[in-house]
Formats: sequence, structure tokens, C-alpha cells
Amino acid sequence: MKYISLPPTALRPSRLSLALVAVLPLSGLTAAQAQSVPITLEAVVVNAQRELPLPQAVAEYQSEQLRSRRAASSDSASLLQDIPGVSLYGAGGVSSLPSIHGLADDRLRIKVDGMDLIASCPNHMNPPLSYLDPTQVGQVEVHAGIAPVSSGGDSIGGTILVETPAPEFAAPGQGLLSKGEVGGFYRSNGDAHGANLSATVASDRLSLSYSAAIAQAGNYQAGGDFKRSTVTGRAGHSLPLDEVGSTAYETRNQTLGLAFKEGRHLLEAKVGVQDLPYQLYPNQRMDMLDNQQQRISLRYQGDHDWGRLEARAYHETVDHFMDFGADKRYYYGEASGPGGTGGRTSPNGEYCSPIGPNCAQGMPMYTQSKTDGLSVKGDIVLNDRDLLRVGAELQQYRLNDWWPASGGSMAPNPFVNIQDGERDRKALFAEWEARLSPQWTTLAGLRYERVSTDAGAVHGYADSNGMAPMFNYQQRDSQAFNASERQRSDDNLDLTLLARHQIDANRDLEFGFARKTRSPNLYERYSWSTWAMAAGMINFVGDGNGYVGDPNLKAEKANTLSATYDWHDAQRERGFRATPFYTQVQDYIDAYRLTSNANNFNVLKFANQSARLYGIDLSGQMPLAQTGYGRWGLKGLLNYTHGENRDTGDALYNVMPLNARLTLTQQQGGWDNAIELVLVQAKQDTSDVRNEISTAGYSLVNLRASHSWKQVRVDFGIENLFDKAYALPLGGAYTGQGKTMSLTGGPAWGQAVPGAGRSLYTGVNIKF
Repeated sequence: MKYISLPPTALRPSRLSLALVAVLPLSGLTAAQAQSVPITLEAVVVNAQRELPLPQAVAEYQSEQLRSRRAASSDSASLLQDIPGVSLYGAGGVSSLPSIHGLADDRLRIKVDGMDLIASCPNHMNPPLSYLDPTQVGQVEVHAGIAPVSSGGDSIGGTILVETPAPEFAAPGQGLLSKGEVGGFYRSNGDAHGANLSATVASDRLSLSYSAAIAQAGNYQAGGDFKRSTVTGRAGHSLPLDEVGSTAYETRNQTLGLAFKEGRHLLEAKVGVQDLPYQLYPNQRMDMLDNQQQRISLRYQGDHDWGRLEARAYHETVDHFMDFGADKRYYYGEASGPGGTGGRTSPNGEYCSPIGPNCAQGMPMYTQSKTDGLSVKGDIVLNDRDLLRVGAELQQYRLNDWWPASGGSMAPNPFVNIQDGERDRKALFAEWEARLSPQWTTLAGLRYERVSTDAGAVHGYADSNGMAPMFNYQQRDSQAFNASERQRSDDNLDLTLLARHQIDANRDLEFGFARKTRSPNLYERYSWSTWAMAAGMINFVGDGNGYVGDPNLKAEKANTLSATYDWHDAQRERGFRATPFYTQVQDYIDAYRLTSNANNFNVLKFANQSARLYGIDLSGQMPLAQTGYGRWGLKGLLNYTHGENRDTGDALYNVMPLNARLTLTQQQGGWDNAIELVLVQAKQDTSDVRNEISTAGYSLVNLRASHSWKQVRVDFGIENLFDKAYALPLGGAYTGQGKTMSLTGGPAWGQAVPGAGRSLYTGVNIKF
């Protein structure tokens, strides 16, 4: 690895994420990196030589590197699919959930502009990355498995740091800087289309920026017929056998930024707003029919004689609404006309008249949350060799989740799922980074975090237990919950130990150990009803089952060993990385069955058990040839993860099977083209307790091309070139149409959500 001394002009705020910014005062920057940094601040002069921050991120993408993926998807999480060790849980069209080495969702620390955002939904339909359009992502950094304690706690699987574009300022004496970009895209499968706009006006001290993006799509088509029924339960509405129900969406996202710099200090404010009219879900029994989010964040960053100080504060509110979308049955209950006829299908085919006395009109579900956070971090230069990083974080989260009465068995009162939910975090951390010699660098970090949760009293739709044989036990379950002690506090300790050895100019070895801890979320602890219909509304993973919480759940504690061997040439155009890993999780939150239906959906209860995950990530790239047709190259990755429950011997749910990507690239002039081969092994190692669905292996071919001029960029390509029919290994169970409210009388078990068939796409962006 190349070492350089740090000049004063190298200390500049940039699009680097939180973890990289934290060590920037002591980091070496290459000439290419320095040219990409838009802000010039005075800085502390350090006469030491230091290498890149430890640990190295698995992936670190700047805005320009992300552009080729933006036209192909409106899901910001899809930007991570080329990263070794990362896979995606299928969800809504803009809300897939990243997974690192088989650990996903709340088991990862995902920060957007330094904010720890939380999914406020019993189905986790609004995860952190769903609040950004891909065109609004400026930088992505991923730490898989072993992450520095300064990058966040309350997670066991890794850290994903996403930043919107950094503020830009005019050069001194330049006058006013004004710039912008406008673009749009179209994708043939699902008739997806959208547009984006960004603009910046700045002096040498003040910067104002704005970005907006809209996206809309209908249901997508699979690569062939995959189901036996076209019925949706809606009068006059059916779906073709190759149409994947409940995959449509519409979303609108806006951000506004204001930044001020003075000397070595930067102050920045960002406001974000999401207005999402609908996002339907093929692997959930409900659909998101409205999501309103507002967020504001403040950041101070300053370079002082002793080092660097960074402080952030943020506030977020979410108003979330779910019910049945257009592909799912809306009316439930007896068929009733005047006087009631009972038990027959009504003439409109919707199983009950909306005016019938025993008719349930949908199942409205509301969630409201509020999050406040504060973090302070200082990088203290102790001497030429040592850097001490210390910090503190506070977060306060409030949640209410209730389901208004809609008729039939869902009456006469609202169903209170979580009332006055609280989840507060307080954390202190310290990291010591030391350059022991030109060949050795070490990092040791310790983090203490106290997580406190609580919830108020609850009740069902009715203060009764139902009638035989249709007992629902709402009264029994709510009374037991209300009589229990619900306040819990966890004292969590995280530890990270890392070392890097530069074997020679072309080889690096990085290895380490991490102990990470995550406390249960509010739904895992406080979802209380064992009634199959109500429990079926609690599901983060899209497996079609229903879930019941447990206030006595303990925090998950993961011990991870990992190593990375990195071979590369001097220019890093040719290289190979291998990362084996091993993770053992104590008190892993898995589940056991409360009902036992073979080859069907069940009600399960969250429970602490023990788990083990291990595997390897391989990645590399190499130039092939420089010809009259341009520069050719090859890059690829291969991921393998195995996960098992050590208490039961069962496989862990939703672990991606062996998979690989191989990409042939070609660049000439303004052209940047690629042919990609995706290979996925059959998924046979499945979770028995969840009746997880096996999937067959498959291969896909994707084509990508782009051409850039000075101010215009055009992207186009074909996803799934040969219109291959396949099932998504992490897509969950297909519950996208029909009578989805019932676990046993609704969609048939055994159908996995299919992947999309052939799709042609194009996008254009114009800078001005």
C-alpha cells in the first residue's frame, strides 16, 4: 500500500461516510481523491505518515460510481448488490432489506446522513434506505461483519453508511456557483418511469441545494406463468398467470440542504420529506397505502489544534398506513343484503356486501413514530503514531401502532398493537488507532450502550375470546400482557480488535475480532396477540407466517472472527480479495411454533436461541486487453454463507445460497458497457420451523451500456436478457393476491415470489 504524508490542504470535508470522515485528519488521500473533494478548509498539520483508515470498507462508492445502477432500479438498496457478502431480502419495489452474511434488517446498523432511522411498521415496510431515491445517494460505505465501534452500535451484522451529496462551494473569488441536473428513466417491465432534479447555488461560504425524485411502476411480469389462479378477490379484477401481484409502487422524495463554512468549520442542515402514496407487497398480507416522513438533521464539523470534532442532531416523524391494495381482497365476512342472508357469495363476488352488518371493510392499520438523536465524536491526535477517537450518542424513539375497527370480527374497538412504545439508547465509545510500524496498523475499540424499552397497556377489537371453534383469545392475551412487567433495560458491550499487516507493496492482510450486541426491537418484545389473523400482520421477513413477541427477550450477542487477504498491483487495476468469516450468536432471536401445520403457514413466537454463521467472500478484477475497440476488463465476486440454529439444528431463515457475479466490461471514449452473468445455486438448506420454501438454481444475463458527454449521460440496458423464469431465494412466500388475511384459508403455501422477467430500461441525465 502506498503511504503519503498529509498536506494541510488534504483535510477537506467530502462525501466520505461517517467512519471515513472520523479518521480523515490522519488519512492519506490520493491525487484522484483530492480532486473530487469540493470543499477547501484550513486544517491541522500532521507530520506523520498514515495509511487508509482501519478497517477497510468492503465497498466505498462515490456518486459517479453509482450512476450505472440508478436507471435499472428505484430501490436504493439495489446499489449494494455488487458488494461482496451483501444480498437483498425481497420486499416492496423501493424497500428491499440489505443482508450481510445472512444477518439483515435491524441486525445491521444503517445510517442515512448520520441518522439512525428505524422501520416504523409491523412489516418493516419503511426501512432507512427507502427514504432516498437512488439519484439522491452521493456515497455508500459498507463494513461487513467487523465494524468500528465509532460507526454505531445496537447491531451484530455490519454497518452501512449512506450519505446524500456533500455541499459544494464556489472557489474563493469565483463568484456565485450555480449548477444542476435533471433526468428521467423508463423500464419496460411494469411500465416503471420517473424523474429527478437537483440544483445547487453557492458562494464561497454559503451553499444551498435541493433534490427531488419521483418514481412509479405497476406490477411486474415474471419470466413465465408461475401460479395457478388469477383470482384477486376483487370484483372484475384478475391477474394474468405471469403477473406478480402487489408489486406496484409510487414514491416521491425531496431533500433540501443548507451549509455554511468559515475557516476550518462547517455547519450543515438537511431537511428530507417522503410522500409515498402506495407501495404494494408480494410477500406480505398487507400493503403500504401511505407513508409520510419528515426529517431534519444538523451537523457541525470543525478542525482544531488537537484534532477534529463532529456533532450531529436529528429529528424524524413517520405517519404510516396499511390496508389491502388493489390485488388483495378488501371485504371479509358474511354475504349480507337487507336483513342478512349469511354465508353466501354476494352478486359482486366480494364475499360480503359492504353494507352488511357482519362485513369487515378492509383492515386499516396505522403507525406513528418519532425519533430524536444526538451524537458527538472527537478525533484526538495524541502523537505522530496514535489517534484516539471518543464519542457519545443518544436516541429516543416513540411508537404507537393501532388498527381501527372495520366491522365483522374486527370491531367494535380499535385493536391496540403497541401503545406508548419506547426505545431509548445511550452510548459511549472510545477507539485507539495506532501505526506501530510502516507495516503494522491496529485498531481497538470499546463501546458501552444502554438500551431501555417499554410499552403501555393494550386491548383487542373486542374484550372477549371469541367463540368455539373460532377462539381468538384477545381478552386472555391482552390481560396477560397488561399484567406483565414490560420495562426492560439492556447493558450492552461492544468490542472491536483489528490489525492490518502490509506484507509488501502488493499484499495486505487484515484480521480481527468483534463482539457486537443488539437489543430486540419493539415488535419483537411487545407484539402480544396469538390470534392467527392478528399475528399474521406481524412479519418482517415475508415468510407468510404470523409472529408473537416476548417482553423477556434478551439482547443478541455476536462474536465474529474475520480475515481479509488483499492482493493488488500498484495501480489497483488488478486485484483479488478473500474474506473468510465465522460468527457465533448467543441469544439469537429466532422463533418456535405456536401452531404446527406442515407445508402451511403458522403462528410463531420470537425466542432466544443460539446460532452460527460462516462462509467466505471472494472478489477480484483484472484488465484483459487494450484494443481498437476499447479497454476490456473482467471483474467478479462469489459469496457463500451457511447459517444454522445450534439449539435445534435447523437452518437459519433467508440465508442466500452460493452465488456469483461475473462481469465483462468495455470502455472506449464516452462509452462504458458491461455484460453481466449472475449465477445462483438452488436453495435446499431451508428453515423447517418457518416452512421456508426451497428455490431452484438459476442463471441470468444482464446488459448495461452508457455514454457520457460533457453535460449529458444516457444509460440503457436489458435485465434478464433471456426472460428467464426463476424464484427469488430471499423473496419470501407469495401472498400478493387474493384472501391474504387468513393464514390457513388464504394464499396457498409453497409458491415463492418470482423474479422479474425481461426488462428494457433507459435513463438520461442532463447537467446544467
